[in-house]
Amino acid sequence: MPKFAHIVGWGKYVPHTILTNADLEKMVDTSDEWIRTRTGIEARRIASREESTSTLAINAARQALAVANVDPLKLDMIIVATTTPDYFFPSTACLVQDALGAAHAAAFDLSAACSGFIYGLSMARDSIVAGSSRYVLVIGAEVFSRIIDWQDRNTCVLFGDGAGAVLLAASDVPGGVLATALGADGSGAELLIVPGGGSRHPASQETVAQKLHTVRMNGREVFRFATRVMTRASKEVADAAHVPLEDIELVIPHQANSRIIESAAKSLKLSDDKVYSNLSRYGNTSAASIPIALCEAIEEKRIQPGDHLILVGFGGGLTWGAALVQWEVSIPLAPFPWWKRIWLSLRYRWAKVESFFRRAWRWIEGLPRTPMGQTRFLWFKARNGLSKAGEGIAKTGKGVAERAEKAGKDLAEKTGLSQPTDGSDTKQE
Repeated sequence: MPKFAHIVGWGKYVPHTILTNADLEKMVDTSDEWIRTRTGIEARRIASREESTSTLAINAARQALAVANVDPLKLDMIIVATTTPDYFFPSTACLVQDALGAAHAAAFDLSAACSGFIYGLSMARDSIVAGSSRYVLVIGAEVFSRIIDWQDRNTCVLFGDGAGAVLLAASDVPGGVLATALGADGSGAELLIVPGGGSRHPASQETVAQKLHTVRMNGREVFRFATRVMTRASKEVADAAHVPLEDIELVIPHQANSRIIESAAKSLKLSDDKVYSNLSRYGNTSAASIPIALCEAIEEKRIQPGDHLILVGFGGGLTWGAALVQWEVSIPLAPFPWWKRIWLSLRYRWAKVESFFRRAWRWIEGLPRTPMGQTRFLWFKARNGLSKAGEGIAKTGKGVAERAEKAGKDLAEKTGLSQPTDGSDTKQE
């Protein structure tokens, strides 16, 4: 039985629309200098009206599968970590599963706010190590722009939209996700929260008027919490994997605030070149921030086979988590050939066709059935209809024939003609 879970595919997707600090200056009472010095953020991506969490997740997932060269039909599980799902239900993961054509995969969403990706990575690893799964797709995807109060400068400057995905595969080769460490403290639930929309404060005119459907955050308390748990979780996961912090080549933290990242690096006694950050370009993309940063670190060749990485995050709940990864995958340098790009495009077009036929088959299966399990409702209905129509035609035809016969006799009597009975002509004298 394979005992290791390796990251063999990765992908990211960010919307095309860029919202800069200069743009925000026109919307709220803030400035580029104020945002950069307090957060380290210069710009963030904003999803278009046509985009949602599922569309971002699908694009990132397709990239991850393409890098790994794995057919979606081989997937055993899809986990989407998100705080901004398309719907309460069905899960965003099910929408992704359908779009990919991953007919054999279980799919569910995971809610742990900004820690969600690490939670999902831990569950995927455990499933593979236990032998329950061979390929697990883990996605962090968010459209936080839909739950932001754009008049609150304390939160609207922080968040952006995006998605990142990794594909984990079972292997006998030592390495991969060696250890994870997760934690939660529900006593701090109110420090980072969207109060409205759930069963406690269901949607109403009052909740909308009070802006309860947007993010509320106690920035000072979240900052203090984050600086403590980032350090603690990193040390805990390093101890669990029996890897000294000195042997860590790169730490990829949740991209929330530059001061939080700098404080954690200082506590862990790590130099700046050992901590990756793309915060300035994307802002805080919540559950998507770590996988997006991982993809960009790979693109920049900051990760090589044999490297040890720590992925660490924190979020609402309060929650936190860390994962230690021993990277063993060679990074492809050449772009995909044209024929493979065409094949992938056709593969996902075919997934839409498959989805249509599954819907049609589900409708057929839902028709009333006999005890033998054969669908006969339509046949009986059609047969009865044809039988009634035939009886109607027969009655109509019989009536026409009788009337025609009577009319013929009446005409013969009036004209003095008689109908021959033996087939010969008869003349009247």
